[in-house]
Amino acid sequence: MINIKKEDIEKSNSWPFVEAKKILKERKKFIDKKGKIILQTGYGPSGLPHIGTFGEVARTSMVVNALNYLTDLPKEIITFSDDLDGLRKVPDNVPNKDILKKNIHMPLTDIPDPFGKFNSFGEHNNEMLKKFLDKFNFKYKFMSSTSLYKSGFFNATLKKILDNYEGIMNVIIPTLGKERQKTYSPFLPICKETGHVLEIPIIEINKKNSSLIFDNNGKKLETSILNGNCKLQWKVDWAMRWYTLDIDFEMYGKDLIESAIVSTKIIKLLGKNSPSGFAYELFLDDKGEKISKSKGNGVTIEEWLNYASPESLSLFMYQNPKRAKKLYKEIVPKAVDEYLDLIEKSKKQDARELLLNPLWHVHNGKIPFEDSIMSFSMLLNLVETSNATSEEVLWKFVKNYKKDITKDNFPIFNNLIKYSIKYFNDVVKQNKKYKKPNSSEKKALLDLISNLEKCSDNMKPEDIQTEIYTVGKNNGYKENLREWFKLIYEVVFGVENGPRLGFFISFFGRKEMISLIKEKIN
Repeated sequence: MINIKKEDIEKSNSWPFVEAKKILKERKKFIDKKGKIILQTGYGPSGLPHIGTFGEVARTSMVVNALNYLTDLPKEIITFSDDLDGLRKVPDNVPNKDILKKNIHMPLTDIPDPFGKFNSFGEHNNEMLKKFLDKFNFKYKFMSSTSLYKSGFFNATLKKILDNYEGIMNVIIPTLGKERQKTYSPFLPICKETGHVLEIPIIEINKKNSSLIFDNNGKKLETSILNGNCKLQWKVDWAMRWYTLDIDFEMYGKDLIESAIVSTKIIKLLGKNSPSGFAYELFLDDKGEKISKSKGNGVTIEEWLNYASPESLSLFMYQNPKRAKKLYKEIVPKAVDEYLDLIEKSKKQDARELLLNPLWHVHNGKIPFEDSIMSFSMLLNLVETSNATSEEVLWKFVKNYKKDITKDNFPIFNNLIKYSIKYFNDVVKQNKKYKKPNSSEKKALLDLISNLEKCSDNMKPEDIQTEIYTVGKNNGYKENLREWFKLIYEVVFGVENGPRLGFFISFFGRKEMISLIKEKIN
């Protein structure tokens, strides 16, 4: 194992180290004072946790891992659930929607669980969040907005916010439209009669008693701001969390940059500096729309873990966090193959190169060492061409090529076998579109068969690849060999892209490939 030196870490520009060093620099006096580094991730439980929520915790954990190499101070990730928030709309991906329709504007922790498993909809979603974070062995401290508001934990900061009411209004009002300016209040009272979280204007402030009088459609509503009787509007609530929990770092989606600017101004009014921040780009579904927990679009955590390893998902989260990325089922094989490729690259990398290898951060410095057998994409082609319906059948096929391979010595590949069958049946099979070749294309493929028939079973993959190139050039594809390979993939495999054919044929078998092409042509 290569020894990573401090100077290598100091010079590394991988983004977790960049952020870790920024935290230690920007928050030094605050961290030194409390002797601890506190990071936060936020979750709005108005819908089921989705893969974007996982991404935020995964990325924050990578920053913690980087911090561990820079300082011995304790670190803590707080996962905060805004579960006192009022339900604004009914999510698409939940059962018993009528239960939620009847409880619009109610705090999430006061709404019955439509799944019938927990005391409330908020509690159900919180438990789902903890369950899948635990599945990945994340270290975090869960906090509930409802619990902290009602226990009085936030009371001192709520009083401070009331004391700075005018200043906070001066920060927020210019960011609102004219109509919203007339009714805006940073405090949202929870109605004692209906239980609703109300968005209504303030008539009168009593700082001495920590109470407010609101205009509830012409009727006066007086309430204390303490002990969960009022909840704060989002941007003020965010600043209050930063202040009370003394947060040093928080990631947030690009859509919250404006909110972060406002919350930064508010926490300064309260007397503290904002945390070090990191704005990441949003995930998109296959149609280019933002992934939403209420829509349930994109790929789910459960789906990804059905088709690929947790580490491949973490790799996807690591790469290019400041670039918008599409996240749907069809990108899974690419992520898996990148994961396998990075394992191979790590074997030849020095210390500084390793620190730039995403897997160093995915595996916290302990990249697995396993020789590559084949890509996931090729394995998917093998599932189809071998008609493998079980792991045992596919393993027998693999062992025809790699006679000495054992499951115990290749745990990553053994898991790939399981994933490939599931992914092929659930995703690939549904999207297969086989091309019917025209007369000139059929002639080219018949020439390929003829050349393969002349080849030896002992030919190297590179030599088989050269033969395929030659056939393509002789059939009008000299200037565009990519189209030649695309033709083979579309006719034989029903996809536009496929495995390196020389390697595939040497593995699958020359005679078997000839039979397969003949079958697909006819």
